[in-house]
Amino acid sequence: MNEPSAFMQMYANVMVFFLGACWGSFLNVCIYRIPEELSVVKPRSRCPVCLKMIAWYDNIPMLSWLLLRGRCRACKTGISPRYFLVELLTAVLFLLVWLRYGFAAVTPIYWLMVFGLVLATFIDFDHFIIPDRVSIGGMLLGPVLSVLAPSLHGEEAWWPALLASLIGLAAGYGSLRVVGIVGTWLFKKDAMGLGDVKLLGALGAFLGWQAVIFVILVSSLLGSVVGIGLIVSGRGQWSGRIPYGPYIALAAVIWALGGDAWWAWYAAWVTGQ
Repeated sequence: MNEPSAFMQMYANVMVFFLGACWGSFLNVCIYRIPEELSVVKPRSRCPVCLKMIAWYDNIPMLSWLLLRGRCRACKTGISPRYFLVELLTAVLFLLVWLRYGFAAVTPIYWLMVFGLVLATFIDFDHFIIPDRVSIGGMLLGPVLSVLAPSLHGEEAWWPALLASLIGLAAGYGSLRVVGIVGTWLFKKDAMGLGDVKLLGALGAFLGWQAVIFVILVSSLLGSVVGIGLIVSGRGQWSGRIPYGPYIALAAVIWALGGDAWWAWYAAWVTGQ
């Protein structure tokens, strides 16, 4: 089979980027409405100040925000740049997954995972919660998708892939649950939210137990660096509350985009193989 031309590759990349931006636009709706227990389908998007419905030509991902200079067309109220950033972030992550996996069966599964992780990240930033529809939904979907796409766990048959998913789920949920119980006993207050525990369980179901180890180590490192940086800069305090979910999400994305290869290299280096 002939290799696709450079033009077709570029066309596919642009389409995937736009697809990600569209899902990012929907994510903005979900991030705002889900914590408020509102429908993500109805009513249509509207300005929260003047309540005017947003026309389709003012709802084109990223482009509309730029053309309107971050303001509502009707009342000129400023629109947070985070709407643009969520769309851009989702578009970039979709493209990175595509560039790594192409037409592989795991590509739409990783897109789904990215969608859930971006949703969990921004809701956790705003409300210090991770929706059950992301965490528990991931724990239920992970094994099912592993059966449908065994290559998600590097397998060819469905049953070892399902086993790997269930072991990963147990490892992810169990490891942070133990940390939470021990931390609560030591510090006499909740040390780990159940949302984080369930999220790691979901990621274990999607990515396997090896990814769980990687995610725990990398997310802890990232969280420590950011937390200490905030304290040193005067923007935080030792007793301050910092959401852990975003670091779990970032570590999981790193794994999906090549962290497994880095982990294999590190393990070989440590063991001298």
